[in-house]
Parts: sequence; structure tokens; C-alpha cells
Amino acid sequence: MLMTRCAKAVMVACLALFAALVAFNNLVDYRANLAFVQHVLAMDDIFAGSRHLIRWRAIQSPLLWHTLYGLIIAGEIATAFFLGRGAWALWQARHASAAQFARAKHWAMAGVLAGFVLWFLGFMVIGGEWFLMWQSPTWNGQAGAFRFYMTLLGVGVF
Repeated sequence: MLMTRCAKAVMVACLALFAALVAFNNLVDYRANLAFVQHVLAMDDIFAGSRHLIRWRAIQSPLLWHTLYGLIIAGEIATAFFLGRGAWALWQARHASAAQFARAKHWAMAGVLAGFVLWFLGFMVIGGEWFLMWQSPTWNGQAGAFRFYMTLLGVGVF
């Protein structure tokens, strides 16, 4: 049982590190990653036929690009924080009773939820379907988002 509890804490810590590195990279390489957000929101790389039908969804405001990109980074930081706090709580409770260990999962699950909302809702639902990111051969982040939220879900279920 101790090995399983340690594995849970370590896996959550790995997720926290991942989310922290994603946020760090988005801050350090702000302009390059902003370009991704800009192109998705502007819908400038979707199928030509789609542009005529749903172009009204496109966002052309640089202020909104920066604002939404800031929300993405904030979501990544929140995910990293919750997961990091969760990993620490799980590690501290590894020798505790089953009820105490179950309570320690609270922060980890908050991190899983924050990451799921960010990468599933943000990238798959909003980016992928509302802004048709799936049509872009260059600015399509759905495969990466899928890997992220499925990993979060896998660890969350474990």
C-alpha cells in the first residue's frame, strides 16, 4: 500500500512539473506561443470554404489575443500549483490512515480538474471546434492537448 501511495504522489508531482514547464515556456517564449493563439483565434488558417460561413467567430483584436493567452497561462499556473500542492499533501499523508490519505487527494483532483478544463475545454472544445483549429495544418494543438488531458485523467483515476 505504501508503494501505491508513493506512486500516486510522484505521478501527481510529475504532472505538476509538466504544467509548470508549460507555463514557464509560454512566459519565456511569449511571442512565439502568442502566434499560435493569434492564428487559432483569427481563424486565418482554416479551410477556405469554412471562412465564408463562420468567419464571424474570428477574433481580430490583439488585446483579446493577449488576454486569452494570459488566461491560458494562468490556467497552466493554477494547474501546476494545485497539482504541486496535491503531490505534497499526498506525500505527507503516505503513512496516514485511508481517510486522511483520501482527504489529501483534494488538491491533486483540483489540479486534474484545472488541467482538464484548460486542455479539454480550452483546446478541444473552444479552440478545436469553435475556432476550427482542427482544420489548420499548422496551428492545430489538439493532439498535444489530447495527450495532456488523457494523462491527467489517467493519473486522476489512479
